[in-house]
Amino acid sequence: MKKYLAIIWTMSVMLAVSSVVSAANLALPDFTELVQDNSDSVVKIVAESESVSQAQVEQLPEIFRYFFGDQFPDDFGYQSPQPSESLGSGFIISEDGYILTNNHVVNGADKVSVRMTTGDVYDAEVIGTDPGTDIAVVKIEGKDFPVVEFGDSDELKVGEWVLAIGSPFNFEYSVTAGIVSAKGRALGGTDRYVPFIQTDVAINPGNSGGPLFNMDGEVVGINSQIYTRSGGFMGVSFAIPINIAMKVAKQLKETGEVQRGWLGVEMYPPFNEDIELARSMGLSRAEGALIARVLPDSPAEEAGLKADDVLIEVDGHPVRRYSDVPPLIGAFSPGDKVRLKVIRGGDEKELKVVIGSINNAQLAQSEQPVPDKTVADNPLNIVVSDEQGLKGVRVEEVFTGPAKRAGMRKGDVITMMRNEFVDSKSDFDRIVNNLPKNGAVAVRILRGSNIVYLAIPTR
Repeated sequence: MKKYLAIIWTMSVMLAVSSVVSAANLALPDFTELVQDNSDSVVKIVAESESVSQAQVEQLPEIFRYFFGDQFPDDFGYQSPQPSESLGSGFIISEDGYILTNNHVVNGADKVSVRMTTGDVYDAEVIGTDPGTDIAVVKIEGKDFPVVEFGDSDELKVGEWVLAIGSPFNFEYSVTAGIVSAKGRALGGTDRYVPFIQTDVAINPGNSGGPLFNMDGEVVGINSQIYTRSGGFMGVSFAIPINIAMKVAKQLKETGEVQRGWLGVEMYPPFNEDIELARSMGLSRAEGALIARVLPDSPAEEAGLKADDVLIEVDGHPVRRYSDVPPLIGAFSPGDKVRLKVIRGGDEKELKVVIGSINNAQLAQSEQPVPDKTVADNPLNIVVSDEQGLKGVRVEEVFTGPAKRAGMRKGDVITMMRNEFVDSKSDFDRIVNNLPKNGAVAVRILRGSNIVYLAIPTR
């Protein structure tokens, strides 16, 4: 009896282990069919530069450059630098040979070639590039090329499986997979118009410009950047959403350049980290984009947008942080009519703006006249004076008190308090003498050429 019980127990354990293994296998994705169906649409890109860079010239011994400058005799024995070569990836977006890749892959190249999975190599023409989104379109001659299918990057969900195909470190057509770690990442710099898709897909040099696929075999992004301290993959990579990339590609194919929308505002980034400032402006959270300055003769000015407005929505898309605004506005074309929602003095308002072109942006220049000094007492323990010829009051002295603790400095120019413009010292006196006894007041100041907001406690 014991023998039979042991056999039954052993079989039960084996069945349980088999069930667990089967369940695990069912839970893990199978990428084989996806890779087989799409590898032929992915290409390797080689960009060559024949010119010698200034950095290469500076590596020459100083005595040689002293005599010859940058021109050397034909029989000069010093070995000249060889043409540079950069490698990247791309993918075919049309049967007649248009290919999408990164701008930084082909930027400055004198010659671009494309290698297919079949081993065929084609000379490629750079149709257009856009540094603002790091997108480039190149073309090879031919027809009936295999093309990718496009997905909707807006529908991507955090935690979703994704796969990349590319040529890292010149290892052609390597496949790596992972999940979407986050969406809408702002990296700043020249890529401020891109709300990046963050993944943990292994991306390395050579993957740039390659496609990011969802599990339906659709391209949802272009692998573009990694976060690294070593030069290699460290678990964080970024892709350009395909919805943005295809809008850019369409303009590059049609005109060779990109026009993107322009609003004409300057925003105050520290707002999103300052809950006290947000509360002082009537918000419960430090969300949205605080407008610090509206540029003259801009679409924003014509639409009625004002300094101290907090932009919370652009054409139905929520604005969580200041960095959300450039890609949202940049996605529109000049002339598009867009609805904006703002918080102004604690109330929600809707405005309509006709988007302009960023190429027409003109920054206003202001003068800094010598102020006429006067002295006045006030609850903030600061001394201010009128600004001659300009709106606002200049801070002449900052004594111990709430303003000093909040970070106000001598030389600051106060231009707005409690959602009211401060045009003169009389405006300042009236506002500070009616401050709430328990709370905080939002103060907008001009510090040099920068706009700064302070939340000064009044309790």
